[in-house]
Amino acid sequence: MSVIIELGYLISVLSFVLGLKLMSTPKQAEKGNMVAAVGMLVAVICTIAAGFSGSVPLTNVIIIGVAIILGIIVGKRMASSVEMTAMPQLVSLFNATGGGCAMLLGFIEAWDQESVSQSSGATYELLLILGVVTGAIAFTGSILAYLKLAGKVKDNTTLAVNLVSRMFLAAMVLLPILFFSGFLPISFPTLTYVLIGVSLIYGVVFVLPIGGADMPVVISLLNSITGIATALAGFLQGNKAMIAGGIFVGAAGILLTLLMCKAMNRSLLKVFAGNLSKGGGPGSDTPQEIQETSISETLTQLSFAEKIGVVPGYGMAVAQAQQECFQLQQILEKRGKSIDYIIHPVAGRMPGHMNVLLAEAKIDYDYLKEMDEVNPSMHEYDLLLVIGANDVVNPAAENNTESPIYGMPIVKAHLSQKTVVMKRSMSTGYAGVQNELFENENCELLFGDAKQSLQEIVRQLKLLD
Repeated sequence: MSVIIELGYLISVLSFVLGLKLMSTPKQAEKGNMVAAVGMLVAVICTIAAGFSGSVPLTNVIIIGVAIILGIIVGKRMASSVEMTAMPQLVSLFNATGGGCAMLLGFIEAWDQESVSQSSGATYELLLILGVVTGAIAFTGSILAYLKLAGKVKDNTTLAVNLVSRMFLAAMVLLPILFFSGFLPISFPTLTYVLIGVSLIYGVVFVLPIGGADMPVVISLLNSITGIATALAGFLQGNKAMIAGGIFVGAAGILLTLLMCKAMNRSLLKVFAGNLSKGGGPGSDTPQEIQETSISETLTQLSFAEKIGVVPGYGMAVAQAQQECFQLQQILEKRGKSIDYIIHPVAGRMPGHMNVLLAEAKIDYDYLKEMDEVNPSMHEYDLLLVIGANDVVNPAAENNTESPIYGMPIVKAHLSQKTVVMKRSMSTGYAGVQNELFENENCELLFGDAKQSLQEIVRQLKLLD
């Protein structure tokens, strides 16, 4: 039986590797997700089989069965009903469950050790401590990220929060050092419980100051921390699938975090400092002089433009306008015009948010262009449609040294021949700063719901064909 279980774990690990490989290509991402899901199913079955190969109490069997059934029902319902605008919040919640699970496994291990008065080796104890600490940070940090993304908690960059954060970080480092050095006269289980409490609080004060355009980076980092916690829990349980899966998630999350920081021209230390928190900058309340346009004028510009670019943002997700973008693309292509979707790495509220939205509308990946690929030739675009994007096209990031987003690479929409920005109102973006693009001579604003505006544009273009 043990040979079959080990073979199952090997199959699941290979499935994770193949799934990740397939997911690196957007065209095969769906297939890769299915392959990885099958691998996870095999791993779960093997883990249950390994448990039942010994003497498992009936109560535990019932608990496992009820947990699996509830997880399937709740997870399926949440995933099926979530709006694309709330996808980042859902990712944060799911990430919190992973961190919480790793923390509870460590708690149970410490509880069992206390109940049998058993002393384990220092390596085992160190792994357990690292597992509960990372799991607890990921748990509360992800929950707070969910609340911030949902607009239920505001950023807090006060000195008190920073001091508390540093105090709890120091406690997480010093307590284990004092314990293993013999200067802390408490039992190991007690140390574990204290560290869990400290880490839970630190997860909150760690995420609390971070906001604005940095939230996609934070989500990626928390995902990585959950992966690390899962791998450490796998070492404690001797579960090869947990170890491999945790390592994959942790490594991928760290790489994505670093790549996003590079795309924003920011270091992780600056992200942790919360320098892009909401609050605007100098002149954030000053009225702006803008040029407003209409649907009929936008139609005229589309008719004369040959090379057209679309810059999607969170506002497009709110309006659910991705299907209308695809319809507009089809009409324009029939007229012999070229169209590109220009993607900023941190547009939206999580990594790849815009890519997911456009894929949902069956827009081929060949039409998606990275920001760095397009910026050098931005002047070649006759017309740029900015749909719901704000901070990622703000020239203040290049021109205003006092702006909170100064230094962040942007889609250089201000260099195109003509820009039309679709917005509901003059409200600022998630970083809370005014967009200097709106005052440019080549920029016009089309106010209204982006979906309705695009629907009307598509309708009138069809009448002209």
